[in-house]
Amino acid sequence: MLPLRQPFRFAAALGILTITLVMVQPPCLGQAAGDERSRVEKSTAPSQIVGSPQYQELQRRLAQGWNTWDTNSMTTHVLLPEGLAIHVGLKHNSTEFSDELLEQTFVGKGSVFPGPHAWDGSYTDLKISWKGHNWRVQSAHDGKDLELLVTPLPLEKKSSVPPTVVFSVNFLWNLPGTSLKHSDFIETHGSSGAVPVYCTCRTPAVNHGNISIGGPYFATDLTEPVGVSTGKRRSVAEISESIERQRQAYLRSVNSGSAGNSGNAGAKDSGPILDAIETTLGWDTIYEPSHRRVVSPVSRDWSVGWGGYVIFDWDTFFAATLAGTGDRDLAYANAIETLHEETAAGFVPNYARAGDWKSSDRSEPPVGAITVLGLYNRFHDRWFLQEAYEPLLRWNLWWAEHRDIQGYLTWGSDGKNAPENLDDDSRGTRAGAILESGLDNSPMYDDTTWNEQAHVLEFADVGLMSMYIADCDALASIADTLQRPDDAKDLRDRSARYREKLATLWSADKGIFLNKDLHTGKFSMRLSPTNFYPLMAHAATQEQAKRMVEEHLLNPREFWGEWVISSIARDDPAFKDQNYWRGRIWGPMNYLVYLGLSNYDVPATRKEFAEKSFRLFTKEWTEKGHVHENYNAILGTGDDVTSSDRFYHWGALLGYVEYLEDGRVQK
Repeated sequence: MLPLRQPFRFAAALGILTITLVMVQPPCLGQAAGDERSRVEKSTAPSQIVGSPQYQELQRRLAQGWNTWDTNSMTTHVLLPEGLAIHVGLKHNSTEFSDELLEQTFVGKGSVFPGPHAWDGSYTDLKISWKGHNWRVQSAHDGKDLELLVTPLPLEKKSSVPPTVVFSVNFLWNLPGTSLKHSDFIETHGSSGAVPVYCTCRTPAVNHGNISIGGPYFATDLTEPVGVSTGKRRSVAEISESIERQRQAYLRSVNSGSAGNSGNAGAKDSGPILDAIETTLGWDTIYEPSHRRVVSPVSRDWSVGWGGYVIFDWDTFFAATLAGTGDRDLAYANAIETLHEETAAGFVPNYARAGDWKSSDRSEPPVGAITVLGLYNRFHDRWFLQEAYEPLLRWNLWWAEHRDIQGYLTWGSDGKNAPENLDDDSRGTRAGAILESGLDNSPMYDDTTWNEQAHVLEFADVGLMSMYIADCDALASIADTLQRPDDAKDLRDRSARYREKLATLWSADKGIFLNKDLHTGKFSMRLSPTNFYPLMAHAATQEQAKRMVEEHLLNPREFWGEWVISSIARDDPAFKDQNYWRGRIWGPMNYLVYLGLSNYDVPATRKEFAEKSFRLFTKEWTEKGHVHENYNAILGTGDDVTSSDRFYHWGALLGYVEYLEDGRVQK
């Protein structure tokens, strides 16, 4: 959301993924002698998880064990449900004035290469570079215990004083617990009992008394591998062996093609795709304490910037689809938590952020029902449909009641909806209506007219109408399964009504469905991937689909090329901007276009489209471990701009379409 999602500034140092380094200049305070205690007396978390008994149990299953649950740092490992946290930090030491303490790491600033991350946190691996120091942090599970290994890596420039690795221990989110420092271990007590924490630290750190960290910690010079373990004392060799076992288990999982719950064993060449999906969602999945939930916001950068978490509508639905390759519970959680953000007006908001602030004025593309139906067709849990159905139905009705103009659907922004988000200047404006499209600065909307009275753009949108028709059809199928015949009939009636209106946007002259300026009555000649979305809605005849593919998709002047599919046609003046939705390539667009191609007899085009998407995805995934928010359609890279998050889960949709094409999951 360009006006609201402020682009982060990324450094390209070392050609590896960047991280935000939250640095604290430590004062020269001596560490108190004797035992150190950190105590929290009570929890302020909600007493009840929202949802059905089945969903409450699902969230309890997810929120168990050690994982990187804390939004604020990729090097913090937390035990749930206790909230016991072990933070891995690094202190840069100098003989002059530049001592600094790194306590938190997350994608955005500095340099990190996130390696594999298992769904359940049983294996994680990342490398960090900061102030000339390079080090690796790995973790593994040994039963209920956590094992951490921090290894120094070759330096760019040898430091005169070795850095200090710091392992601090406390309880997060105001959950009850105590941590007590003894001479050679840290004793902790949380809601489920005692958990001792041990370190292989051999020598005390230089100047470790000047480390300003609240609560007990271990500190030692990082001149050799250092391990931390819970439950019992382990040597570096024992920790290393355990980590290697879990690494091998992770590799077997992603290379088998079985993808956990998907049940499709033996699919060849699935490893890179499954690795990218599991790794990206693994690092991006957090525990959100204010609602006692596990969820996958778009990325840690966005979540930190929005105060702890931010759920964007279609982004998080797509995260549910991706999670379906390996973690059914997480897939369900992402879909249901997005629906739980429903506003009082009955729609899923554009965004929902920490502090329970939402975009009460606008929604985002209606892809919820196709997501839920897709997950049901894979896993067949009826309770999941029942959980999702009512909010999906209210949202579906809301579009027809609030975004219909002259029988067409368009984007809008109802700025007076309560509660008004006073810091959101786009509410109730033309800009807010464009944000509802999810295509924040798309040139398609450059010349649209804002209707101040109706709070909508006077613009019949092919993409919105197509997604809405698909939403109606998917929701009707769900209603059939739940034995809601009256609802199913109403949904199919709405689908037919808007399909009939969409048919009037077909241009026999141009051979494609065109957006229409309802203020002037003229068609818009600007083309984007959304002009192909009628294929997803089964709204085109086979002959129309053939023309759309041959005359436009495969036309190198418009969309075809080495890298596909650009967010505006190549011959559009805005294509050269390569700025966000002005010409760049986006995973969700490729995914929705691929779904459309799957509905028609164009197998060769569909196959090549999937292969091109996969090549774009694997280029930076293989070279740098990046999963980009968007990619340059000329260069095939995401690193050319600062506004493309380098670890944004929906970028993996580019690989997912190849996963679908190879028949590894049901389309």
